[in-house]
Amino acid sequence: MNLIGTKILNSQRLLLRPYVLEDAPAMFMNWASRADNVTYVTWPPHESVAFTEKLLKEWITSYENPDFFHWVITLKEQPNVVIGDISVINLDPSTQSCELGYILSQDYWGQGLMTEALQAVIAFLFQEVHINRITADHATDNPASGRVMEKAGMKYEGTFRQAVNLKGKLVDVSVYAILKEDFLGNKKD
Repeated sequence: MNLIGTKILNSQRLLLRPYVLEDAPAMFMNWASRADNVTYVTWPPHESVAFTEKLLKEWITSYENPDFFHWVITLKEQPNVVIGDISVINLDPSTQSCELGYILSQDYWGQGLMTEALQAVIAFLFQEVHINRITADHATDNPASGRVMEKAGMKYEGTFRQAVNLKGKLVDVSVYAILKEDFLGNKKD
């Protein structure tokens, strides 16, 4: 694996870049503080911009580590408009694999933007980092997230019953994955 850390990624409509502290107010307002936006993630809504700033300071410090991959999702034409987040939440060098997590402001759902961001990160991880396997999962009550994974080329691998504690409730999660050979096979078409 080629652990090169978080690099700026471009897609058709998006710019994925490292966070800066100035992103805290928009992150807080656009998704992190909105209970309806964090329904299917394991963490609760942020209660203050100060909490979001503290978290961003930790992430910004972590950018020094070559095995830290975490992007804020912004609109390409407006790179200061932060609309979401995507990151490697688990990296296993022994199997050359990783797990991704993501969230997008509800204001931008249904436009294919999360799929576009996921595709950009998948390409980067396969082509630049030389990952072999990428996984992601979602609560089964959130099938839209599974559709994002499928549109990005990931394949459904199974559902784990009551596998995640989601704000005090045990929920089923569906797991999707893509292998480098799947990605390269799709690129030949």
